Amino acid sequence: MRQEWTNAKRIVIKIGSSLLVDEQQEQLRTEWLLSLTDDIARFKQIGKEIIIVASGAKALGRQELNLGARKLTLDEAQAAAAIGQISLSAAFKSFLKSHDLTSAQILLTLADTEDRRRYLNARDTLNTLVGFGAIPVVNENDTVATNELRYGDNDRLAARVASMVDADLLIILSDIDGLYTAPPNKDKTARHIEVVEEITPEVEAMAGGTGSELSSGGMVTKIMAAKIANATGCHMVITSGERLHPLNAFLNGAKATWFLSNADPVQARKSWIAGALDMKGTMVIDKGAEKALYNGNSLLPAGVTQISGSFERGDFVYITNHLEEEVGHGLSSYNSDDAAQIIGMQSDEIESVLGFSGRTELIHRDNMAFTKGKTE
Repeated sequence: MRQEWTNAKRIVIKIGSSLLVDEQQEQLRTEWLLSLTDDIARFKQIGKEIIIVASGAKALGRQELNLGARKLTLDEAQAAAAIGQISLSAAFKSFLKSHDLTSAQILLTLADTEDRRRYLNARDTLNTLVGFGAIPVVNENDTVATNELRYGDNDRLAARVASMVDADLLIILSDIDGLYTAPPNKDKTARHIEVVEEITPEVEAMAGGTGSELSSGGMVTKIMAAKIANATGCHMVITSGERLHPLNAFLNGAKATWFLSNADPVQARKSWIAGALDMKGTMVIDKGAEKALYNGNSLLPAGVTQISGSFERGDFVYITNHLEEEVGHGLSSYNSDDAAQIIGMQSDEIESVLGFSGRTELIHRDNMAFTKGKTE
């Protein structure tokens, strides 16, 4: 197995509708899902952190509502998703529980990954769940998403989730075993490509059209997903999910296409923060806090002497030292009014001052980057 797999600790696995739902029988492919959860249990045993992005809710709900194969209206699609999501979530919970694994359901919309505050809320929830050893099962919230404000395919959603949680690897289980020089169902001379080191226009031209009736994406959306994932330091691989134990088959050398990233996930995020221009405020820190930051710690309220500007949770702020020199940029864990009330205090005093149990830090170390002075 490639070094990218060996080094990967946090892995996002995307499962398409056509793999989870039997198109002929219009029901969940139970045996297949059992085999997949067996594979996931093995991943967990060797220390991998797993997040699942799964399609299939609308397909399952469509069957329960007897809607047939016709194109659904938005209202019908939302109703089908609401019904099918229960079945999908229950199946994952049951099958993962048989391996003593805890699952969690996360429903996201496009706005949850684009709006900064909602993005941070989703990120914090996912990171906390993974920290507890749980397996989040993510799907687009089709019950409320409109055609104008939705991903429409879970390939790109999976890539955004991978970016959100600083994943090392995104595995897309598909009905095809990777990228070919041309759609193999149309061109018998098409060659399979094992590794893509850069997504060029030539690579994009190989993508072809969309997938099956149940899936809303095809190779086009997978290339888009690879762009998103690779830009944030996450490698991506496409492999066939049609056989039983698809992840085990992948580890044993089944055909796949790797999309390699040259970026480091943490450094990519730090670069994004360091390059931010839309600053909403400033936090002035004392000498002790400045030293603590350079040693890799988060910014705690006790080390902040002054707050200026008007900002909300998740907004960018300057971090300056007692000499008014810029130290770095960060994403605030509090809005400016709440932050101003707790500066200079110990973290265990926050609840008594604000009336709610907030975060212990004003800026978490993962949400800051140095811009001047001493380097990391």
